[in-house]
Amino acid sequence: MSPSIAGPWFFVAFLAVVTVLLAIDLGVFQRKAHAVSVREALCWSTLWIVLSVLFGTWVYRNFGSKAGLEFFTGYIIEYTLSIDNIFVFILIFSYFKVPKDLHHKVLFWGILGALIMRGTFIYAGSRLLQAFHWIFYLFGAFLIFTGFKILRKNEEIEVDPDKNAIVRLFQRAVPMTSGYAGGRFFLRESGRLVATPLALVLVTVETTDLVFALDSIPAIFGITTDWFIVFTSNVCAILGLRSMYFLLAAVVDRFVYLGRGLGIVLMFVGVKMVLDDIVSIPVQVSLPVVAVILGLAVLLSLLKARITPKPRTEDPAA
Repeated sequence: MSPSIAGPWFFVAFLAVVTVLLAIDLGVFQRKAHAVSVREALCWSTLWIVLSVLFGTWVYRNFGSKAGLEFFTGYIIEYTLSIDNIFVFILIFSYFKVPKDLHHKVLFWGILGALIMRGTFIYAGSRLLQAFHWIFYLFGAFLIFTGFKILRKNEEIEVDPDKNAIVRLFQRAVPMTSGYAGGRFFLRESGRLVATPLALVLVTVETTDLVFALDSIPAIFGITTDWFIVFTSNVCAILGLRSMYFLLAAVVDRFVYLGRGLGIVLMFVGVKMVLDDIVSIPVQVSLPVVAVILGLAVLLSLLKARITPKPRTEDPAA
């Protein structure tokens, strides 16, 4: 694996803290299934952001400004990319008609699976970059292509689990009940283990995150190849995804220019990777560039939402 600023014990300690936080979240605060309010989501979102900033500050102070700026740049990119996940999660929950009080449980286990999946991808990517430097250029070209596709894409995102090969395989291989059974993913019927629709929703969420990881992992490698920074920035961004979902679910469609902003960011990171051996763009430049692009995208989205008149509802009595 590529050299890292931190040794294995830092990695183990980080995972231990994350495990404790997730256990407290699910075992104490979310023991009883309930629909998460905006106020509760705001509190949790603030908590996760503060913890991430504190961790990034610790990295900055203990491992130097370069490592700290790399963490914050990766964190901002990954956190913003998560907004696309939120929009897709909304469509998935709507498609399967998931009760609101079960959204948090699906997201909890979905994000736990995402942490394992992305950890595996980061490990594999780090080993590949160490063995074959040319893959760095391949990642860069892929990000440029992906960013260009995002800029050209005008159609709305659609979610059709029936076209998902893994979902179809799960439906064929696993017997299922017709309705939800509270927060249970599996139960026994006539002595056999069967899945509930909630398990199918979780499979859909996991396979969707797999697709998003194909964009996000190369993007963070464009900022740094240090596996500790890559992994921790990913984890910190993903941990805040659940609470951000409940906070932004009702207004995420207002960020109409955020997708274009992300496309430009991915293209910028891709160009940075392709030209790295010719012109090395330092992280002191990358962080402000990423922040300005995404900040402008959010600002322009909010301005458009403010000046665009809301559609009038017809009076049925007219």
